[in-house]
Amino acid sequence: MKQVEIFTDGACSGNPGPGGWGAVLRFSGVEKELCGGEADTTNNRMELSAVIGALSALKEPCRVTLTTDSQYVVNGIEKGWAKKWRANGWRKSDKSPALNADLWATLLSLCERHDVSFRWVKGHAGHPENERCDQLAVGYYTAHFTR
Repeated sequence: MKQVEIFTDGACSGNPGPGGWGAVLRFSGVEKELCGGEADTTNNRMELSAVIGALSALKEPCRVTLTTDSQYVVNGIEKGWAKKWRANGWRKSDKSPALNADLWATLLSLCERHDVSFRWVKGHAGHPENERCDQLAVGYYTAHFTR
């Protein structure tokens, strides 16, 4: 399996509000930047969308080290929350609906295709790739959804 490094971030102006996501993919010394967004979204949806966008760009199963500043994403996968929600019909342990079930379902499917290990970094703390992903995310929603 190819070893790929991925860095992601999501951003939102207001929560909800216009949002964007950014990702940097690195393989064998080559980098690719991706970004996208939505006019009316939440920060957590953009964090998930960044990871989904990056993993979806991989053309074959890969071993991925994915770095994000989203504890929501890391804990949802690493602590098994998303798998439990899926097993319970997208309900949390208190029987309330799991938020962002559509995105979690997609992410779980991608994690089954790829061998992904998640790493958390503190956001806005000078991590170069995290800062670049934030620039991509904010740049996207600023260019597309604000006047």
